[in-house]
Amino acid sequence: MLISLLLGALTGWLAGKLMGSKGGIIRNIILGLAGSAVGNYIASSLGVGARNSVGSILIGVGGACLLILVGRWLFKDKK
Repeated sequence: MLISLLLGALTGWLAGKLMGSKGGIIRNIILGLAGSAVGNYIASSLGVGARNSVGSILIGVGGACLLILVGRWLFKDKK
């Protein structure tokens, strides 16, 4: 379980850096874990799968980036 949290934190951190998002370690872990779930769902729907931990991290980063993008669309400032 500790390894999953560490990989989730790494995945969330990478996605945050790629998307220019700001957030702490808890947000990164949540984004990374949720992004991994979303990324794995989308990848399996497309018939793509990860063969190792690097592939899993890349799929997770893609899912987390997608979550950040959707969050920006949903919660953008309405001025």
